[in-house]
Amino acid sequence: MMKNRMVPFITKDEISTLVKKLAREIEADYAGQEIIMVCPLKGSVHFAADLMREINLMQQLDFVYITSTRGEATKIVKDISIDIAGKHVLIIEEIIDAGRTLNFLRNRLFASQPATLRIVTLLDKPARRELSIRADYIGKTIDDRYVVGYGMDSEEIGRNYPDIYNLQN
Repeated sequence: MMKNRMVPFITKDEISTLVKKLAREIEADYAGQEIIMVCPLKGSVHFAADLMREINLMQQLDFVYITSTRGEATKIVKDISIDIAGKHVLIIEEIIDAGRTLNFLRNRLFASQPATLRIVTLLDKPARRELSIRADYIGKTIDDRYVVGYGMDSEEIGRNYPDIYNLQN
């Protein structure tokens, strides 16, 4: 049923090009350094995996699972397990929308005193931003559209699609 409402938006080849571009930017900024990538579950898994394979630096990966729904408190279901104090940390987001959950995560990680804390996003949707938060590395800025695929979902459907689709009403 959902497939009938999907319009192709970004192909897997275009995604690959964006991931490679971001990897080169990160490598240039962190040459010779070790980085810790923090992947918020669930949507960022595809992007984090591809980015990890593309970045030629010493790296570690950890996961965090945060729940946040409009009108309810943001809470950590699964926190990171790596000590990030004094380390170079990258939050890996597949898309930045309103920014509430990302802002919460950024503040939580800052409290652990990393040497640097930067945000990497495949897609940036500033039209939906509710908080003043900006990624340091942006694959592509998009207009206000609902997208699924490559980790992004509609009620858990569509995460596995290799391309990104615009979901029509």
